[in-house]
Amino acid sequence: MNLLRDLGFLLRISHSRGIMRRYFVVNGFDGALTMLGVILGFITTDRVPLSVVIATCLGAAIALGVSGVSSAYLSETAERQRALSDLEEAMAKSLQGSAHAQAARWVPLLIALVNGSAPLLISLLIITPLWLARAGIPLPMQALHGALLVALLIIFFLGVFLGRVAGNSIWRSGLQTLLVALVTVGLILLLSA
Repeated sequence: MNLLRDLGFLLRISHSRGIMRRYFVVNGFDGALTMLGVILGFITTDRVPLSVVIATCLGAAIALGVSGVSSAYLSETAERQRALSDLEEAMAKSLQGSAHAQAARWVPLLIALVNGSAPLLISLLIITPLWLARAGIPLPMQALHGALLVALLIIFFLGVFLGRVAGNSIWRSGLQTLLVALVTVGLILLLSA
């Protein structure tokens, strides 16, 4: 309990809650659109074994997660160190051992974990119908189409989340993100024809 309170305090003094929220949505959206594209690519090609589809999607999901963690950690560490140095210079004293120094050390890790876990977890949710089909569990539709539907739903709900954060219409925001997904689908279908 103290750990969560301490982390909440570090996020508050570093003004990082909004950054983490944005990273979650941006990289979650990237993960969902990537899976949407990969799955649609398999739908528009000759029949490929389900194991190949799952391995490809899993590989992309892991790559998105690792990229998200490493890129955010490196860039946020640099930004936090710079902000700490600027604060030390303005105060004309060292802040080592202070809450601000702890924030500069721990907040990049938290942001990196959010940044990397968002596309990974969302991608894994999207390919759940593929795993279910491979396990022999009957689905109401073909597995790739089920995964495509899950991707579209997740993209819609990311928009709903953004609408809620902004205090705007959640339906309008959800439909906006869904429109982006449908344009992506259209472009993929057009170019693969």
